[in-house]
Amino acid sequence: QVQLVESGGGLVQAGGSLRLSCAASGRTFSSYAMGWFRQAPGKERELVAQITWGRGFTTYADSVKGRFTISRDNAKNTVYLQMNSLKPEDTAVYFCANKPNIQRTYDTWGQGTQVTVSS
Repeated sequence: QVQLVESGGGLVQAGGSLRLSCAASGRTFSSYAMGWFRQAPGKERELVAQITWGRGFTTYADSVKGRFTISRDNAKNTVYLQMNSLKPEDTAVYFCANKPNIQRTYDTWGQGTQVTVSS
């Protein structure tokens, strides 16, 4: 069974930075890509960024382009989300998720980590 554990959330002032980590484990871990999602109160969960394990292809939501960077460490089965120039509207619970292959959607989720940006 695949397990995803996020860390690195917290409280930061607007303009500040945080780095989230997502460590994947499990004897049957299989992954095509990893994604970071977020969900703010009263809003739907949205994809923030995703990266493929193989060639490292990345995609970003328009709202975070130029401010957030997703990266991966294949040896550690860990994905990171560097968040710079944070804004109050970035406040949300951030989740990482695993996409096991190109045909399937994200099917394994971490427990989430709270990111709060104060103005």
